[in-house]
Amino acid sequence: MRSTNDTAFNALFWLLYFLYQWLGLASLYGDYDGYFINACMALPVSLIFSVVAVHVFFRHYYQKDRKAAFYLGAILVSLALLLARRYVNYYFIYPRYFPQALNMPFISWAKLLVEFVNLYAITGLYALYYFIRYWYEERQRVQELLQQNTRAELDLLKAQVQPHFVFNTLNNIYATAFKSSPETAVLIAHLSGFLDYNLYHTSRDKVALTAEIDYIRHYIELQKNRYGKKVDVSVNIFDEINDLQIAPLLLLPLVENCFKHGVGDSVEKSWVRIDVSREAEKFSIMIENSRDEISEQIIPNVGGIGLLNVRKRLQLIYQRQHELKIIEGPNSYLVILKIQIEKNDQVFNRR
Repeated sequence: MRSTNDTAFNALFWLLYFLYQWLGLASLYGDYDGYFINACMALPVSLIFSVVAVHVFFRHYYQKDRKAAFYLGAILVSLALLLARRYVNYYFIYPRYFPQALNMPFISWAKLLVEFVNLYAITGLYALYYFIRYWYEERQRVQELLQQNTRAELDLLKAQVQPHFVFNTLNNIYATAFKSSPETAVLIAHLSGFLDYNLYHTSRDKVALTAEIDYIRHYIELQKNRYGKKVDVSVNIFDEINDLQIAPLLLLPLVENCFKHGVGDSVEKSWVRIDVSREAEKFSIMIENSRDEISEQIIPNVGGIGLLNVRKRLQLIYQRQHELKIIEGPNSYLVILKIQIEKNDQVFNRR
């Protein structure tokens, strides 16, 4: 729908601009042939610059706080396009249709200034449509995110039955079990850490990425106790991630999917591999699990409330700053998630 609206807007906008350049000016001077050629020369310059300025420079430079690169790029591209148009006009169009214009030198600062103003004026009108739409979509996104957060908080309150009491009781059981059964104590510690994260950190907008990974480790250890030697799990962190933040509870449903629909449905020995890496402020996680060739694993586009919520939260929180790929093989299932995330303002303190 959005792509159709963009196509319709662009077609109408540039058609009206062409008609203005041709019929609008030609009606003043009575030279329809000459100004048709002039419109044919003006249209590609304005179109190319508007598309590059709005869809490339603004998105990749201005929105990423690289304003100097945005302004410099816009000036250089507009200057190159105007000089190219000036060259074609001066040596090919003017001698045939506007010979009187040859009285002006090739480089005329007054003429260049007028063309600059006209070019940026039409680009401003073109950009206005996208700015208004972006403002509206951003407002809708914020409203939807607030609704999602409110709904999640209500669901969490409904699901909690004296959680603080349970958490404190687990700590007491851990102290008792450590003396008689260290293995049981370790499991209780993982469950306690799992519950601690849910109670005290998931209400935050952002948490340390290391805390989210630790949360996943607790979950994995509990699952390993459940499946025993049936599953082999490896978690590999290849780069330093202590300074990165992420929205909480984004990764667990992806890992949970491995055990629920990969390991759980398999009749053979299974494996799960999680690789974490980064490039600058871009965080990447690859979650892959084995599966039987005949099994059907739930994918985020098809089913599974948790996975669908992850996709929706990614769209809301990391609108144009994430990439989610699903690769289904005959014997494995791979999820690749890349997110442009923020650095920690302060060290994340765990309880």
